[in-house]
This record gives sequence, structure tokens and C-alpha cells, in this order.
Amino acid sequence: MSAPLVAPRDDVGLMDGYHSAQVDVDVRLNTNESPEPPPAAFLDAVAAAVATVDWHRYPDRAATALRTRIGALHGVGPEQVFVANGSNEVLQTLSLAYAGPGRSVAVFEPTYALHAHIARITGSSVAEGERTVDFALDLDEVRRVLTEAEPALTYLCSPNNPTGMVETPETVVEVLGLAPGLLVVDEAYGQFAPWSALELVDEATPLVVTRTFSKTWSMAAARLGYLVGPSWVVAQLEKVVLPYHLDSLKQVAGLAALDHVGAMEERVSRLVEERGRVEAALRDLPCEVWPSAANFILFRPATVAGADVWRQLVERSVLVRDCSSWPRLDGCLRVTIGTRDEDDRFLASLREVLT
Repeated sequence: MSAPLVAPRDDVGLMDGYHSAQVDVDVRLNTNESPEPPPAAFLDAVAAAVATVDWHRYPDRAATALRTRIGALHGVGPEQVFVANGSNEVLQTLSLAYAGPGRSVAVFEPTYALHAHIARITGSSVAEGERTVDFALDLDEVRRVLTEAEPALTYLCSPNNPTGMVETPETVVEVLGLAPGLLVVDEAYGQFAPWSALELVDEATPLVVTRTFSKTWSMAAARLGYLVGPSWVVAQLEKVVLPYHLDSLKQVAGLAALDHVGAMEERVSRLVEERGRVEAALRDLPCEVWPSAANFILFRPATVAGADVWRQLVERSVLVRDCSSWPRLDGCLRVTIGTRDEDDRFLASLREVLT
């Protein structure tokens, strides 16, 4: 294939994109989606709302109704809420407003790959800190990285993806005191965790928390995410986001979901219980297993190489996430918590492969 007539930016040309394997299998446990659909009443509400959309008009540019409802859920006003096409667009908008050329973003590996990837796409430099051997946050390392790099954005992911570990309130407060810029706590899996950094958000603190409807709300197909933070941060984000970026259908779907908070919380409780069952079963196999407060578990097979385990699971029509080639995750795999039947199929297949 010949070279393109017009070359991309030099740094973009050298990048790898963000990919997750899409394989036709019976049991798909690789992308941390909810294994359960939303309730039927939600589907009926969305269908009814679609009939009221003025398709010949642009959507509410400010998404006022949705921001108001999200704010009410978390005890803040709509001026402290920013909504976007998935939490990844929230992260991108943060980099557009606060990072970019001449500025840096700090991450602590291993963590969510898109924190660094999006930062680089927007022209930011990335300062990478190391976690401890058990993947905990090392505050001495945090202090070193933040002092040397002086990042405009510092990312913490809690529960951390792919390790599932939760940062304590004391840790978040200490990092907040060290960060020279804005601290971003990514809580894509926050509803599964025992506490939330949302309780630290106020108008005077340079802290934002990002959330998504994809996981616990069973709305991965909708691509809807949001941020809660000081109003002065939200005002800057609104300057750089594209006009009318959030379509009307997405806005009414988000509003419909917020009428079913109880159903969401019930799904979370079932998944947390099932997570405990799967973790216990994994510990009975020749695997190193990390405790998780999310809807997934990171593990490292001891008797067969991780990449080989992944391949043999696919041969049994079970798909998990192969993390074995990721930095600092040699031999590791990550499994999403599915339905009981899906998890039983995964565990039986893994047992065959390992024993």
C-alpha cells in the first residue's frame, strides 16, 4: 500500500490506537459492560420520549434537563455538571481545556490506557509514575512525579482499571494537596466501590470526578458520560466542546435512566455478590488474583502463559481481556463479571486450560 498523500502529525503517525478484541463468541467478558439489560420500563420510556423529539431542530445545547437531574442525584447544581458522549469525551474535553502543547498530564501505571492516550492526542506530554509491585499508589512516587512534571492534569482511577483497586479518601486528599493543577478522579466503576470522591467536590477545590452510564446503568450502547466538579471548570469545558455535541436521543435516554436509580442499584448489588463468588473460585485455581472493587477481576495464571490462556479460552468461545502485553502486566488477564451462567462457563473453561 502506498504512503498517504497527506501525512498526519508526526506524533499521531507513531501512535497505536486504542483497541479491544472483537471476536464472535458465546461468552463475552472483555469490555466491562453490564451483563444485564436495563429494565423494560426504561426501554418503554425511551421509546415514548423518542416520539416527542423535534428531529428538525438541534438538541438543547446545554443539556439543561439532564444536567439538572444528574446534579440532583449528587447534590449539586447543573452548573457543576458537564455531560458528553461517554466519559472518554469528558476526558478529551478536559485535555483540550487544561492540557495540550506545552503542558503535561500525570498518570500512574498500570491504569486506564486512555488517560495517557487522549492526553497525547491533544498534544500534551505524559508523565508516567510507577505503582508498587502490588499495584497500590506509591505516595512518594506521586510526590516525585508531580514535583518534577508540574502537570496541568493528574489522573487517579478509582476503582482502578485494570487492577480494580480503590484509592482511600486519605490518599485522594493527599494527592489533591500535592497536585499543582486539576485532579481528575475517574470513577467509571464508582458505583461498585465503598466510597466516592464526589464527597470531596466543592467550588473551592480543583477536583473533578468523572462517571459513565455505560457500566452500572446498562447503557454502553448510548455512549453517555459526565463530570461533576466546580462550576468554573465546567465553564471552561463548555468553551472547547463542539456545539450541540450531545444529541437529543442521548439526552432523553439519560433522563429515562435516572427514573430507575433503584433498578441500577439492585444490578450493582447482584454484580458485587457475583464478583465475590468468581474471585473465590479464581483463588482455588493456580492464579494470582488481585482484589477488586469494580465489575471485573485482574488475574495472572501461574501454570500457562496469559496470552496462551486467552487463546485457549477463545477456542472455547469465551472472551476475556488479554492484558499480558501491557506494561507492568506481564501474563495478566482481566475478566468482566457476567451473569452466573456466563461466569460458570468462563470458570469451567479456565479450569480446563489450567489443569
